[in-house]
Amino acid sequence: MKALTGNRLIDGEVVFWRQGRWVERFAEADLFADDDPAGEAAEGHAKNQPTAVVEPYLIDLTQSQGLWAPASYRERIRALGPTNLNHGKQAEGGAAIEALLQTHGGARSSGRVDLIKRK
Repeated sequence: MKALTGNRLIDGEVVFWRQGRWVERFAEADLFADDDPAGEAAEGHAKNQPTAVVEPYLIDLTQSQGLWAPASYRERIRALGPTNLNHGKQAEGGAAIEALLQTHGGARSSGRVDLIKRK
């Protein structure tokens, strides 16, 4: 599975793609199967919004406690907000946040690796 992410241009907030718009919570993001062309189509559409987000890309997901979470440590930090437990999105709590906190592994997201290779 994959999700589409980027940073909102106006304030740098990490955002996720949901039904043609950007949302701030990973739990609200659209999920795409690895071979689903809709994920690449969403990424292409997002890249045509240069005044909305910076460098949108697809991230790899893994299952955690029955929910999906970013596979890479970097993307989990981005989804949770700052690493200080009393601030950011993780301070809100809930099942989706707990799944993000309990996910293990540091696999790199192939979307981000592809982005780095292009530069």
